[in-house]
Amino acid sequence: MAEDRDGMTAETVGELLEDEYTRSILAETSTQPLSAAELVDRCNASSPTVYRRVERLQEHNLLESEQKLDPDGHHHRLFSARLERLTIELTDGSYEVSVDRTDEDAIERFTNLYEGLR
Repeated sequence: MAEDRDGMTAETVGELLEDEYTRSILAETSTQPLSAAELVDRCNASSPTVYRRVERLQEHNLLESEQKLDPDGHHHRLFSARLERLTIELTDGSYEVSVDRTDEDAIERFTNLYEGLR
């Protein structure tokens, strides 16, 4: 089975997406960055469930996080989906997976970091 650049195989994709909480986290974070507490509410899941799924998605580079500073000076992480498109092809008896992820350029990362410190 062919892997993408981050080691994703069709089997890995299947394992990830068969889980309703993983699918829900990806869908919710595809529209806007969300905190773990917001994901708990929106996905109707427990905190440990959300954190386990978030960790697994981050291992496969499908979810990113950024640290934010709120007006009271508290830090919290916001999660955003990196998955744009997922393709699984069956070619000559073998599955090939292609995962397109969002890319954030260096200028965006610097701007987000700077805005998070203000």
